[in-house]
Amino acid sequence: MYKIGVIGEKDAVLGFIALGFSVFPVENSEQASETLKKLAEDRYAVIYITEQTAAGIEQETDMFRESRFPAVIPIPGIQGSQGIGIKGIKKCVEKAVGADILFRE
Repeated sequence: MYKIGVIGEKDAVLGFIALGFSVFPVENSEQASETLKKLAEDRYAVIYITEQTAAGIEQETDMFRESRFPAVIPIPGIQGSQGIGIKGIKKCVEKAVGADILFRE
């Protein structure tokens, strides 16, 4: 059976316990990287990661962009959105369509 996990700052992720998700508070990029790799090996299908945490481990999160599992999804933390999630969507759309049809900056 697949599981859902949440990685990020303690204040941002503890609320996900009420939804039945596995929660993994981290304090730095090294812990976040190790936790992400552990969850990927431990049959987690979806891993939500706060944008602030994802910003420190972009290379690790990019490793899973092409794989079927786990889906690594950035979510806003308690400081609000940094635009990392939107940036990832923009990259995927540009790759699929061949042009920026969403934002046209």
